Amino acid sequence: MPAPGSFTALVLEEDGGKVRSSIKTLNDDALPDHEVSVAVAYSSLNYKDGMVLNGLGGLVNSYPHVPGIDLAGVVESSGSPCFKPGDKVMLTGWRVGEAYWGGYSTRVKVKAEWLVSLPSGLSLEQSMAIGTAGFTAMMAVMALEDHGLKPGNGGEVLVTGAGGGVGSIAVALLSALGYRVAAATGRADNHDYLRELGAHVIVERAELEIPPKGPLGKTRWAGAVDSVGGSTLAHVLATLEARASCASVGLVAGAKLETTVIPFLLRGVNLLGMDSSACPFAHRVKIWSRLASDLPLDKLKTITSIASLAQVAELGGKILHGEVRGRIVIDVGKER
Repeated sequence: MPAPGSFTALVLEEDGGKVRSSIKTLNDDALPDHEVSVAVAYSSLNYKDGMVLNGLGGLVNSYPHVPGIDLAGVVESSGSPCFKPGDKVMLTGWRVGEAYWGGYSTRVKVKAEWLVSLPSGLSLEQSMAIGTAGFTAMMAVMALEDHGLKPGNGGEVLVTGAGGGVGSIAVALLSALGYRVAAATGRADNHDYLRELGAHVIVERAELEIPPKGPLGKTRWAGAVDSVGGSTLAHVLATLEARASCASVGLVAGAKLETTVIPFLLRGVNLLGMDSSACPFAHRVKIWSRLASDLPLDKLKTITSIASLAQVAELGGKILHGEVRGRIVIDVGKER
């Protein structure tokens, strides 16, 4: 337990071009001079966290650094009229854990504008089981609905990378909203898991990596949430129903898109880019409200596992290799 005026954090340091992590006790004066101090209860592990932990992608330019792009906890002190001590809050996005110190710390200081009050009906742990991944999944579903997607209107809604954090929550969410969900995965041991979340059809990932014979394939999907990118995204765009949309939320298979304008011109499909990092505050609150009301919270137990700060470095490598299923919540408060 850290002494008063100090806190415990997972700290990244650069040594000879390599990034190394260790759990340290730091003094409060190491924290940035932002107006709200939060005692962190939980964080989570995302693909981007895995990249930061392993020094990939140029996401962090200054060391020492505390990663963790999500956090949830209780306000300790506040210089903002928007929050008072004792308020339960959460934070996703705003480049916390990248440009600013993040959630793998028992205490943080953040800007008030980055925080969202914990929605009624959600616990702090549940908010991090959802985290950036669930927030992005809900953002994608709402974007598809804004572009005409409705339950029972058309065929199946495809979710690629369905075993990951975004994919798992997208499957559970779409199924709960009444959509018929096709879940794509490259792991046979995910099939029963995805059916439990509500998937009606399992699609092998390799099937979506084969390019259609021409610029257009046979129409299959009423909409799609794609967290893979690369050749998979190109295949999805070529097989969407007319005027259907694909919400693209990740590029783990690469940012290069080998397609033509034909799906857009002849079928009128839409490619919707999702960026949860700096979502406008009003829309952010609306997304969390929808998550609290529409996401089947009982499914979070199936999706989620709990880990400690000491396990984060190892898990950060595993998530990059597709060895992590669902969501991992980091019990930061245990270190207090």
